[in-house]
Amino acid sequence: MDIANMCTVERRGRVHLITLTGAGEHRLSPALISAIRAAVRASPGAGALVLAAEGKYFSNGFDQAWARTVPAHLHTTMSEDFRGLVADLLALPMPTVAAVTGHAAAAGCALALAHDSVVMRASRGFLYMSEVDAGIKIVDYFGELLRQKVPDAATRRDMLLRGDKMTAAEAVRRGVVDAAADGGVDDVVAAAVAAAEGLAARGWDGEVVAEIRKAMWPAVWAKVKDHGADAAAAARPRL
Repeated sequence: MDIANMCTVERRGRVHLITLTGAGEHRLSPALISAIRAAVRASPGAGALVLAAEGKYFSNGFDQAWARTVPAHLHTTMSEDFRGLVADLLALPMPTVAAVTGHAAAAGCALALAHDSVVMRASRGFLYMSEVDAGIKIVDYFGELLRQKVPDAATRRDMLLRGDKMTAAEAVRRGVVDAAADGGVDDVVAAAVAAAEGLAARGWDGEVVAEIRKAMWPAVWAKVKDHGADAAAAARPRL
């Protein structure tokens, strides 16, 4: 399945694999965020989800070029849409794995960390919270996500207040990601799919997985839950 020519969806065994397509930076514009959310919604019946990307970037963050073309009052659109994507991932009734196939910066880094597990390419790419270098404030749920997913205070400081670029080896050593995979993009995706397949094989109740996830990161969930797909569906008037 090809969603708006921005990402593909395929099933590999019990794994629902979403791939951001093309050789670009996979900047998180409202259109790309919408495409990813649609791809996540297409996952029922799978046992686990993997998000990956083609090219040298996993995602280089929000689409600032798009923001410069729209009125100022629309600048929060990306952040609020992305808040909904984080909610969708936290509420998803299956394990989730990010295959960080290349650079993951700013919102791209946050996107990776919004998954249960992260497999990162060993030979290329880094995690980089670029906001301090770019002079951009982080929104509330970004801060909470980093607080929950990067529990070591010194590591959080280095990422957020120093703008350190973290390689896979360093990210594994500091407990930010779960594994570093050797080889190219295909090898990283294969490693992430294998990890996800192992989780799917456990046969867990998906709704229980989702509720445990929300309970593990309650402060993040509290900041995003009203923006997820489930909340939007509940708010629609019944005919």
